[in-house]
Amino acid sequence: MGLRAGFQIPEQYDMTISGSRLRSRSPRRSFGLVLLPAILLLSVPALAQDVMPLAPHRAIYDLSLGKSTGTSAPTSARGRIAFDFTGSACDGFVTTFRQMTELQPSEGATRMSDMRSTTWEEGAGKSFRFKIETLVDGRSTETIDGSAQKAADDEAMSIDLKAPRPTRRDVEGSPLFPTDQVRKLIAAARDGKTTFQAKVFDGSATGQKVYDTLTVIAAPATTPPADEAIRDSAMKDMRRWPVVVSYFEDGKPDGAPNYVLSFDLYENGVSGKLKLDYGDFVLEGPMTKLDLMPVKECK
Repeated sequence: MGLRAGFQIPEQYDMTISGSRLRSRSPRRSFGLVLLPAILLLSVPALAQDVMPLAPHRAIYDLSLGKSTGTSAPTSARGRIAFDFTGSACDGFVTTFRQMTELQPSEGATRMSDMRSTTWEEGAGKSFRFKIETLVDGRSTETIDGSAQKAADDEAMSIDLKAPRPTRRDVEGSPLFPTDQVRKLIAAARDGKTTFQAKVFDGSATGQKVYDTLTVIAAPATTPPADEAIRDSAMKDMRRWPVVVSYFEDGKPDGAPNYVLSFDLYENGVSGKLKLDYGDFVLEGPMTKLDLMPVKECK
């Protein structure tokens, strides 16, 4: 099963906010790429028989500025994330994602970033394919297209890029791909563990970057879900864990994280109540729409 062609956003992914479509203006930073490794955590394959099945779903998250500090931080921000997750443990899992973020700096015009990605991960977490496109002012500024394959003994991983230029890199060890990362995270939460550490590769940044991650797992939540879209769904009483995932430069887990993602992780792999901490500012992203789809059985 390969990557879907193009980056067509389904009709249910309305990328308008408060009745007006987000304007496209040139940003200084592409915050969509920063979010990619985090947003790919929003779905998880259920491979073990005692784990709740993966929930194919489509979701919308509306972004707003939660906190802003320092002279380089934006004075206002808004945006939207459109997320689509399908597949099975037999065919692999496909994630289609789009994030549009409009930032108002302390000086100058409002700036827009538009990041679109499609990824495929093998059910066993051995192979990964990815294509990521960043647009500025409606024009494509960067495309990352490649794949990664783990060795049979899990002692190494090879990365092959088609774009931005043909490149091959061999990595020692066996970093987790995003869905496999969360599969293990849910298993850790179900076992009552409070932390989870792993190296992760997701195709973001240069298409060759490996992250050190540290996840702090809280006790299962007992209050009603914060997201209205989940409160009104069949998931309202499902077990969930508040988690905080910090992403560090590879080999520098004791330094300051590049960014931190907080969210409620549900036992079926759906995530809500997003919080994206970039250091000098924080974006909050409650889920505003959720469409659950039937679980696809393996043939």
